[in-house]
Amino acid sequence: MPTVAILGASTDRSKFGNKSVRAHAAKGYTVYPINPKADEVEGVKAYPSLAETPAGTLNRVSVYLPPAVGIKVLPEIAARGCEELWLNPGTESDELIAEAERLGLNVIQACSIVDVGMSPRELP
Repeated sequence: MPTVAILGASTDRSKFGNKSVRAHAAKGYTVYPINPKADEVEGVKAYPSLAETPAGTLNRVSVYLPPAVGIKVLPEIAARGCEELWLNPGTESDELIAEAERLGLNVIQACSIVDVGMSPRELP
């Protein structure tokens, strides 16, 4: 079963960080929501940080954080390891992308919800 950590997972169903948890779960992913203020997101145990998830190297990390926050967690992402780092629309910046690539991360700039075959609009 593929794994994904959602950085910026939200308990607010209107937020993309919540829709991503639902979309990935619906498509068979083991989902690790990352939210330091929530115990769970959509019935899935949430973790305060990526380092605290029980998974080994993740298939993907999907980011729903502002670029200024995202760049601060790149070292943690690189230390944890992932096959794909998804920077969803609005999360990327030239500086963040350059640093992610310097750290050897496989950066994909696209909507990870669309990639799993769903549209955010289909997720009320």
